[in-house]
Amino acid sequence: MEYFEVQKIAKQTIEYARNTIHSGMTLLEVREICEKKLLELGADSFWYWDIGAFVFSGDETTVSVSGTQYKTSDKIINDNDIITIDLSPQSGDIWGDYARTLILENGVVVDCATCSNEEWNNGIDMEKKLHNEMMSFVTPDTTFEELFYYMNKYIEQNGYINLDFLGNLGHSIVKRKDDRIYIEKGNTTRLSDVAFFTFEPHISIAGSKYGYKRENIYYFDNNKLLEL
Repeated sequence: MEYFEVQKIAKQTIEYARNTIHSGMTLLEVREICEKKLLELGADSFWYWDIGAFVFSGDETTVSVSGTQYKTSDKIINDNDIITIDLSPQSGDIWGDYARTLILENGVVVDCATCSNEEWNNGIDMEKKLHNEMMSFVTPDTTFEELFYYMNKYIEQNGYINLDFLGNLGHSIVKRKDDRIYIEKGNTTRLSDVAFFTFEPHISIAGSKYGYKRENIYYFDNNKLLEL
């Protein structure tokens, strides 16, 4: 199985979650249905500490934690709620990595364009804006460190903060977890020197209870940056 196919598994699982999640479910149930769907679609394991789906809701959406410390809560989803799902499917030694923040109104997931909660709508729109800005900024010669500084400044200029527990914004896609390199200070590797990398800003407004995350995998093809 190729990278495109494994990432497609993650994307299809998020779409399945959009149509399946409803108020009254627990986050444990959401994790279970996502991991089951990842396996049904062709994943054979989960590369990030054997966790296929990291799931947070409400005021937990600002939490940033390593997989070694993550515990899925049995919190119950409210009629009007916000949920972040971060997926880590694997097939053989090929990874997928994909995350989205979803909004529920009246018990079901809605398109953010129709969301009545302005703060949540703005947060999800900001995530899209960050990905668009990253794609406009990056060239094959851009280093991980340059992207780190540029995007963190851009996040701050737009009134948000970076919630990541390590302060980074993404990582290379490799075969072993320990071989990853990060969008962080001091990493002078060029983005085009790795086959694939993630961009996954985890942001919030200072003092807010709510966080937002959007993760895609990117790669260069003939010096043009593309989403996997």
